[in-house]
Amino acid sequence: MNNTRVAPPAALAGATYKKSSRSTSTGNCVEIADLPGGHRAVRDSKNPAGPALMFTPAQWAAFSAGVRTGEFD
Repeated sequence: MNNTRVAPPAALAGATYKKSSRSTSTGNCVEIADLPGGHRAVRDSKNPAGPALMFTPAQWAAFSAGVRTGEFD
């Protein structure tokens, strides 16, 4: 997805991350936060202080649709 970028710290202020209920205890998880304007931030659950990627609403919709249709299986 082009235009995906590392989220600037100011964009993540007050972000609340969620981990999928399907995550396992192996620690290989990502966490997602809803941001203003419909943007989404994604980070590695093993490194919560590390960088987060930020996706536009259109990018997130395309990714979500691909997951639902099995595009990444």
